[in-house]
Amino acid sequence: MSGKSFSNLLCGVLYSLFFCLVRADNPYRFLTWTITYGKIYPLGFPQQGILINGQFPGPRLLCMTNDNIILNVVNKLDQPFLLTWNGIKQRKNSWQDGVLGTNCPIPPGGNYTYRFQPKDQIGTYSYFPSTGMHKAAGGFGGMIVVKRPFIPVPYPPPAGDNTVLIGDWYKYGHKTLQHFLDAGHALPFPDGVLINGQQHSSTFNVDQGKTYLFRISNVGMQTSLNFRIQGHKLKLVEIEGAHPIQNVYDSLDVHVGQSISVLVTSDQPPKDYYIVASSRFTRRVLTATAVLHYTNSHTRVSGPIPAGPTYQLVWSLNQARSFRWNLTASAARPNPQGSFHYGQIVPSRTIVLSNSAPRINGKQRYAVNGISYVNPDTPLKLADHFKIAGVFSLNSIQDFPSGNTAYLGTAVTSAAYHSFVEIVFQNNEDILQSWHLDGYDFWVVGMGLGQWSRASKRTYNLVDAPTRYTVQVYPHAWTAIYVSFDNEGMWNLRSAAWPRQYLGHQLYVRVWTPERSLQNEYNIPTNALVCGRARGHHI
Repeated sequence: MSGKSFSNLLCGVLYSLFFCLVRADNPYRFLTWTITYGKIYPLGFPQQGILINGQFPGPRLLCMTNDNIILNVVNKLDQPFLLTWNGIKQRKNSWQDGVLGTNCPIPPGGNYTYRFQPKDQIGTYSYFPSTGMHKAAGGFGGMIVVKRPFIPVPYPPPAGDNTVLIGDWYKYGHKTLQHFLDAGHALPFPDGVLINGQQHSSTFNVDQGKTYLFRISNVGMQTSLNFRIQGHKLKLVEIEGAHPIQNVYDSLDVHVGQSISVLVTSDQPPKDYYIVASSRFTRRVLTATAVLHYTNSHTRVSGPIPAGPTYQLVWSLNQARSFRWNLTASAARPNPQGSFHYGQIVPSRTIVLSNSAPRINGKQRYAVNGISYVNPDTPLKLADHFKIAGVFSLNSIQDFPSGNTAYLGTAVTSAAYHSFVEIVFQNNEDILQSWHLDGYDFWVVGMGLGQWSRASKRTYNLVDAPTRYTVQVYPHAWTAIYVSFDNEGMWNLRSAAWPRQYLGHQLYVRVWTPERSLQNEYNIPTNALVCGRARGHHI
């Protein structure tokens, strides 16, 4: 999707006319998305891609805080299909999360209508297919939740609003990649990096002297990327729905599954400049470029592509530590972010999750605390609702790694509704990990090299740690988060590196209270699909 699609007229729609047309507190937005195969050329040669309404990447989904999204997905593929909404909390509504633990997939030729609200959220998000390896063929796109008119954001309205989808890409089709994983092999090194579905062809137009918002999401399979714009500074103004202290950077690391927003001012001599996304922590550096085109430019982009960091792990760690919550800024609500003093709450429980890459039954798998997750034939949420025995067992995964031999299983842990929990991700492997929790954002209170211990708590940021919904864990390192489990439901905690998720790097958290109330969780949707052992049960 080129910058031409985001003209000043569209920006005006985003920040003025869009609001003027809204006459209800929570308006409805009705959409139909048809999922098909189609020919695409991301690396310069034809491939079979997954299109949404004929588009690759898919359409940008724009809405306002608390809008009601009624989105009918029509599956014209030859395989079952689901979309998940990366970072959307689905308040009281894990029924709409769109992962195999909560939803039956849409069968070929069928459809399903998602009904959800981005409740009390603003910011930059994305969506993508959660079934099989469909994400490797497309079906992803950007999602933007804009603020309600009476709640300020801590920066002036920009002259333009650009969605930038970056990610690694393979020349192989999604079925080939899935067969490769099913056969017990790790995926090969990616074949390229894309910016908005292209390797070198996207253009973003800017007028000299104006400031533009760039919403950057890493929608790739497994590779961390560095983003930069030749000759221009990046002012960080949003991290996954939260407003940080507005530090200025030459480049920013965006790990798989993550989203950030930056302001860029076109204050350089009028010409064309490189926009660059390049791989991090890889022996061979993959690079994609786009063009920042000044509208009064008569000089095409030229010269060497500006170099970025390659393996500098401590550099990346220090950059991540520099992200701080803006305690006086509001986000989706009028009260300041800092009015919730997370650091004054003592967690009631500590969970340490250690990832590993075992071979089980002669095949490559990935495990968390010794369990390599296997999807049962019935979604966990349906089994829980209909009280179907034998699908999963609560607390089937321990709170701490045991060191026992890894095995296949359906890992589910329980969390009391309104409990405040510390989760530590321990990474003893040589590659960076990226973890995502559906239904929530969380405070990233600490990161460090080596093994986490209780003494590591002394290094925690208990004042202005940023909130995120996806967090990286560096090689041979740990990351600690605090989570307030205030959203009842069945929630996926997974590796954002999709091959790892596919081969077992995930679990589910059942957040539950015995007090059944619509104040806590919505009823099962009347249009819910049923499958597996849930067939025959009445909604």
